[in-house]
Amino acid sequence: MKKTIIAVSVLCAVLMGITGCSKSGEKKIKIGIIQLVEHPALDKNYQGFVDGLAEAGFVDKKNIVIDYQNAQGEQANCVTIAEKFVNDRDDLIFAIATPAAQAVANATTTIPVLVSSVTDPESAKLVAKNTAPGGNVTGTSDLTPCEAQMNLLKKLCPDAKTVGMLFCSSEQNSFFQVSLAKAACEKLGLKTIEGSVSNSNEIAQVVQSLCGKCDVIYSPTDNMIAAGMTTVAQVANENKIPTIVGEEGMVQSGGLATYGINYYELGKQTAKMAVEILKGEKTPAEMPVQYLSKCDLSVNEETAKILGITIPADL
Repeated sequence: MKKTIIAVSVLCAVLMGITGCSKSGEKKIKIGIIQLVEHPALDKNYQGFVDGLAEAGFVDKKNIVIDYQNAQGEQANCVTIAEKFVNDRDDLIFAIATPAAQAVANATTTIPVLVSSVTDPESAKLVAKNTAPGGNVTGTSDLTPCEAQMNLLKKLCPDAKTVGMLFCSSEQNSFFQVSLAKAACEKLGLKTIEGSVSNSNEIAQVVQSLCGKCDVIYSPTDNMIAAGMTTVAQVANENKIPTIVGEEGMVQSGGLATYGINYYELGKQTAKMAVEILKGEKTPAEMPVQYLSKCDLSVNEETAKILGITIPADL
């Protein structure tokens, strides 16, 4: 009899481990998180999401299980991770950056998916419309104020005549933002030229080529450029070319300045959407894509000093 009781106890313990049940017998919610690549903006986006969940009572290893995976910038890894989450039957998936979001959206039409650090989910074909997603995918956009960034560029570099647009040729986000930046430059009487890269090994060479053709370099919230921003800043600063960038993390890595969104707060905003889904209050189909209304000015004073740029007092 004792042996039978022991055997049953062991079996129960094993089953609890397999099903992800808590000690109280309640099944823990499984959340898969896929991040395209490591760089400050996406890292903050992830942390804001996790902290936002915790503030709402959804705590990792307590009543939820978070499976965090980083694709290391590889699309093939995104696909593999997305398939893993689907096979694991996760209750919700959070995808950070457009390539990761597209991989997940292609992998499931039933599991609720929240995306973030995606500039325009509609043009990325993640939702039917940003105002009415209609499927299992919704989330938050990291659309930056490109016009305000170009106005900042003009204020910091009033003598600039040509702006070099630096971005990755395979990122839909970047094409969308560059088109907005070009339109803003045209209003300001600024010419633009493009410098695109297809992989990180090309960054230094492309930046060097732009330095001889433009007065300022602009890079939007491009994941490849953000991850290689230290290289961008090193080459540009050595050539005395200011860099106006898409977000604060790129400024911290050597860029001159930005007027952009707070990715940590963007993550927390996405977490609020996740809570509504997990509580059964809403579905992704009926939740419009959300945006941050507040933007922050960030200036790298050390870079300004290297470039000999004086920051206006009203900034």
